[in-house]
Amino acid sequence: MANPTAAMLVIGDEILSGRTRDANMHYLAGELAKHGIDLKEVRIVSDDQAAVISAVKALAGAHDHVFTSGGIGPTHDDITADCIAKAFDAHLDVREDARAILQAHYDTQGIKLNAARLRMARIPDGAALIDNPVSAAPGFTLGNVHVMAGVPLIFQAMVASVMPTLTGGRPMLSQTLRVLRGEGEIAGPLRVLADAYADLSVGCYPFQKDGVFGANVVIRGTDGVRIDAAMTELAKELEQ
Repeated sequence: MANPTAAMLVIGDEILSGRTRDANMHYLAGELAKHGIDLKEVRIVSDDQAAVISAVKALAGAHDHVFTSGGIGPTHDDITADCIAKAFDAHLDVREDARAILQAHYDTQGIKLNAARLRMARIPDGAALIDNPVSAAPGFTLGNVHVMAGVPLIFQAMVASVMPTLTGGRPMLSQTLRVLRGEGEIAGPLRVLADAYADLSVGCYPFQKDGVFGANVVIRGTDGVRIDAAMTELAKELEQ
C-alpha cells in the first residue's frame, strides 16, 4: 500500500519578499519521512485571502494531509484562520477552550488578554486544537488541514503534537554515493539504474569544490533491501 501524501502551504509576505528565510519546510519534510508520509508539494503564498483559500482547497483535495505555516498570530495580517474557515465554509469565532488556554497563559505572566491576543483564540467550528507548549496559542486541525504557527520553534512543537495522531506508512530511507565525476559522465548509468529500479527514486545533485566537479547520487525508497541492491550495483558500475 502506498504511503499517505502531504502538502505544505507556507503563508506570508515576509517569505516571498526575502526578508525571512523559511526553515519549516525542511523540518516538516524530515519528520514526515520518518513517519512514512510522503511530502509531495510545497506552495508559498502571500497574505492574500483569495490566494490562501484557493491554495488550501486545491491542496486539501489532492493530498491526505496539508500543513500550513504562518498567519495565526494577533495582528491584522494574520489571516490564516479566517481563510481556513472560509475554505471549509465553517463559522469562525473565539472558542472558550482556546480562550481558557490563553487566559491561563497570560495570567501566569501578569499580562492582559487584550483584543489583539484574543484573536488567537478564534477557531473554526469543528476544528480540533493543536497543542502549543511554547507560547500557548493553539493551532488547529480542520478536515485534513493542520494549521500551525510560522515561528520555527513553535511550528516544530506543533508538529510534535500532531504527528502521533496521524497514520503513517513505511519510513522513507535513503543512501548517498559521492561521485567525483560530472553529471554528463554518469547520466547514462543513472538512467539505466532508474529504469531497473523504478520503485526507487534516484536523484543526482551536482557540486563543485576546489575546481573539481562531482555529484551526490541519492537513492530513496521504503525498501532497504532494494536500496542496498541498487547502491551496490551503482557503485560497481561507476568503478569501471
